[in-house]
Amino acid sequence: MSQSAYITFAEGSAVSGMTLSELKEALLHYKEQTALTGKQLDWDYAEAAFPYTIETKPGEEERWFYLKGKNPLYKYIVFGVGTKVEADKSRNFVQVVLPDDATHGDKAKGNELCKYLARKHKAELKMFNGRTIYYNPRK
Repeated sequence: MSQSAYITFAEGSAVSGMTLSELKEALLHYKEQTALTGKQLDWDYAEAAFPYTIETKPGEEERWFYLKGKNPLYKYIVFGVGTKVEADKSRNFVQVVLPDDATHGDKAKGNELCKYLARKHKAELKMFNGRTIYYNPRK
């Protein structure tokens, strides 16, 4: 059974929502940051930190994209964006899905990427295990 994590943008978040292109840019920025870290350590850390390629299915470019693993430890992680209505307020979110055949490595990287995105954008993160982490300022 597939698992989902949600990054929800609330009041106090750095942004009110994200588009798929902004989400791709954020993931590419993460990859660039890890490459710079690896350069300082004289190690190809970018391949270990982001062992995926960003892929899309024809006709689905506006709805979702997925990360395809480059080695057998990683298979797929699916990313999509949407909006939900709670208490007459519209809230934007990013959904991260681990398909049925995802590996433990995918789950670990999914958690890592979700935490990075939620922390960067000061958002609320509901992880794959159902626990919630609040990076957004709350009163």
